[in-house]
Amino acid sequence: MNKKVQAIFTALLLLVLALPATAHADAKPGDVIVTLGKDLTIEQKENVLNQMKVNENEVEIVYVTNEEEHKYLGDYISDEKIGTHAISSAKITLAEEGAGLNVKTNNITYVTEAMYANALMTAGIHDADIFVTAPFKVSGTAGLTGILKAYDVKTDLKLTEDQKKVANEELVKTAELGEDIGKDKAAQLITKIKQALADHPVESKEDLRELIDKAAKDLNVQLTDEQMNQLLTLFDHIKNLDIDWSQLKNELNDMSEQLNQFLSDEDTQSFFKKVLQAIGSLIDQIRSWF
Repeated sequence: MNKKVQAIFTALLLLVLALPATAHADAKPGDVIVTLGKDLTIEQKENVLNQMKVNENEVEIVYVTNEEEHKYLGDYISDEKIGTHAISSAKITLAEEGAGLNVKTNNITYVTEAMYANALMTAGIHDADIFVTAPFKVSGTAGLTGILKAYDVKTDLKLTEDQKKVANEELVKTAELGEDIGKDKAAQLITKIKQALADHPVESKEDLRELIDKAAKDLNVQLTDEQMNQLLTLFDHIKNLDIDWSQLKNELNDMSEQLNQFLSDEDTQSFFKKVLQAIGSLIDQIRSWF
């Protein structure tokens, strides 16, 4: 074997030996990936892993730092809201194609399950069971950053910087809107606008404004000029992403049904609560007569 052939053979051998390092690209349904906030103490880490019901020696773990939070959220949210520690964590269980996204949260105060799901769909993430949690009540901003990082590092789904940025922008703007009109109502509005975009793609900013305005009116939501401008900017960014709108539409329909059911149940619960309060007041009044 001459030296040239030997050199080629050696190079190929080294390439083959290096392949296991990229084996994570073959991520398959049932695989579990855990993201942990880098600033968790040892006790807090154990608490979170227990909540997830996982053994750290048996799962792949990705750590997310506070610096990464600021990188992706800093343009849309105050430093005070992001904080100085990355705490929120997530367990991702990859699901079969077509299963959709199922998000559950614990100790997350700023971000709802629907907000996470909506933002993840925007980033191009589908078909997974996701559990976002923390050892105590936190905003949950590190949760999304960690999930996006986990997909980027541990699967063959390579997310662009634009996808990550817009997903984080959507999460923050939905949460901010939720502080004014209610978190679930805000998530419902974002979902409805996406559904409208999937059915009727628009090009001009004026058409986009009309689409958002119609979605808001359908839900009896009155948007301020500032809120409308925020949504215009967000959805202008969303519609410029490389999104499979047909796939997204099916998932949005499922989410919309769940949100409608939840809001309906919430209204029903509120009604019966008022009835029970009225009955209680009546009983107290009758007692006072005697």
